[in-house]
Amino acid sequence: MPDVATGWLLASFFLHLAGALVCVGAAAWILRKGDAARPDRKPTMAALLLTALWCVVFAAYGERSVLAAMAETARNLAWINVLYRLFAADGRHESLKPIRPVIGALAFVEGLQPVLLVFQYRLAITPALSELTFEVQAMFRVLVAIGALVLLHNLYVGASTATRQVLRWTATSLAVLWAYELNLHTVAYLGGTFPSELLAVRGLALAFVAAGLAAGISANSKGLNLRPSRAMAFQSLSLLVIGGYLLIMLAIAGWLDLLGGGYGRLTQVGFLFAAVAVAMFCLPSKRLRAWMRVTVVKHLFQHRYDYRAEWLRFTRTIGRGSGGSLTERVVQAMADITDSPSGLLLLPAEEGGLTLASRWQWRTLHVPAQAISPDLAMLLGRGHFILDLDEIRAGTDHHGELSLVPDWLVAEEQAWALVPLLHFDRLTGVIVLARPAVPRRLDWEDFDLLKLAGQQLASYLAEQSTQKALMEAERFDEFNRRIAFVMHDIKNLASQLSLLARNAELHADNPDFRADMLVTLRNSSEKLNGLLARLGRYGANGKERRIPVALDPLCRRVAAKFEGGHRVQYLGGGNVTAAADPEALEQALDHLVQNAVEASDTPNPVMLELSAGASHARLQVLDSGTGMSADFVRNGLFKPFVSSKTDGFGIGAFEARELVRGMGGRLEVESREGLGTRFNITLPLAAAAGLPAPDGAAEGKEVA
Repeated sequence: MPDVATGWLLASFFLHLAGALVCVGAAAWILRKGDAARPDRKPTMAALLLTALWCVVFAAYGERSVLAAMAETARNLAWINVLYRLFAADGRHESLKPIRPVIGALAFVEGLQPVLLVFQYRLAITPALSELTFEVQAMFRVLVAIGALVLLHNLYVGASTATRQVLRWTATSLAVLWAYELNLHTVAYLGGTFPSELLAVRGLALAFVAAGLAAGISANSKGLNLRPSRAMAFQSLSLLVIGGYLLIMLAIAGWLDLLGGGYGRLTQVGFLFAAVAVAMFCLPSKRLRAWMRVTVVKHLFQHRYDYRAEWLRFTRTIGRGSGGSLTERVVQAMADITDSPSGLLLLPAEEGGLTLASRWQWRTLHVPAQAISPDLAMLLGRGHFILDLDEIRAGTDHHGELSLVPDWLVAEEQAWALVPLLHFDRLTGVIVLARPAVPRRLDWEDFDLLKLAGQQLASYLAEQSTQKALMEAERFDEFNRRIAFVMHDIKNLASQLSLLARNAELHADNPDFRADMLVTLRNSSEKLNGLLARLGRYGANGKERRIPVALDPLCRRVAAKFEGGHRVQYLGGGNVTAAADPEALEQALDHLVQNAVEASDTPNPVMLELSAGASHARLQVLDSGTGMSADFVRNGLFKPFVSSKTDGFGIGAFEARELVRGMGGRLEVESREGLGTRFNITLPLAAAAGLPAPDGAAEGKEVA
């Protein structure tokens, strides 16, 4: 066994001398061939020379020598300085605040080694204290190695692509150096002494390190341009915190072992329990993680956002094929930027305001049919600004928006910001963001990034709208081609029946037969002509047929049609006369009531209600059925050929709206999934439209 130990000592002697020679040669090579513009050139030469000196001292006196330990401390400080010079290459060390504290902490820990040496070799201490001091020295060296590796990782990952080509040899060599030191001192701490094998080949490892550094610092190297990311800094801080926690735990446990009684073991278990408890109960908290993120970004970085990471996440959210509709992904992509837990998307309505189009994780908030008035929508589209709702609640008015913000937004404390989506200076929508888990105020960086993201999202929505319009135009083209043939056949049939009626009037011999035939043919002709007239009576042409219509008897007739089936309860509204087309209005009500009946369970009646305001009459059809999503109400309900029923054709609601519009009215809908649906028909009163009161109930002749 002594022969083996002697062999390792001889190997250590010659290998350390060889390492010293290689380090001196590498320093001379860098002096002659190295790039003079490299900021790490001189620090690397100094570190190589100190490493060579340490190799000579170590070969002469061994690892237990005080002089060798002092030389090792000087060597490590020199390599830490090389790391700092690499980070300070382009002056960014002034703005990279996490770097200097870490460098200072590593230098301080390494500087404690001489103090421990004096305590161990110059003071009279017991063997137990001597062993504990050795463990503390090993722990400090492990800490320095971990910190250096973390900084080296940050250095390489944060560099640009071109700079990485310059750093690859230097980073690899330093990684070998500190990784070897980490393993050596970890084994020494666990075993209570340095392993002779690792000590012997230490000089050989340093020779490889020196050769790599000499190859890395060449005359072709370019200036460094470091770009460390925020994720890199978060990882570094996390590793340092974990490493520091473990070292403190081991140090306290080691000191308590001197007191006896098993206190050290108890302390280790206690620290382990505390770490597990924090990991289980604190780290999963979104609020805690958000607070840590805001705190770190606020104190360690010049800007809050990592724009590259935000843009990548933004595009991934929008571009994924699954995970909700495009409108939901639009809200999520915007909410992710500010860490908002939920949001709403409001899109333009027919009347000029904004209505709810989609929700993202915000199901409980009640949004009225007209979420934002036309005046506020016009202001947001013209002003190009983001609305801070906290300022609105505080009474601050920058652009005249204070009186226009709806009450439901002001009352909802979680509503935080309104972000307009502008496409070619046209408002395509508004996103309402919820307050983040960690409350904070919006600042200029939020405004800049949200405006840019809003413009991009507006382009996505505009593209989707254009695509839907093209698809709808194609369906209408096909529908129009089919209807053209149908109308042509119906028109021919109507002409034939009319001709038959005229011939029958002239040639029928039997007066009774002739009379019956004339009545039948005339009725058929009138029905066919009425169908043709109704097919072409949408839009503005319907205004020519408005007459005073008593709405109460009309509503009773509609409700009576469903007797014996699903119960339709009419809530009378008195003597209300509106300007309308009685046939078209009755047909529109038939469609809406039929849809409500099909969406409701048998025990729940459909309600038909009539009321009147100062200038308009209102007809409401209410049901407590399955309801509809906001996305379907906006994008499917009034679209031809789109139906929520498996056997539906998707024409009823569209036809009802067009009929009401043709009478100068308005059809609105409010629906909540699982709660029910409300259709509102608003028509001008006959008096407000300048029409005379009807002579009878629903009877009335057309007013020219």
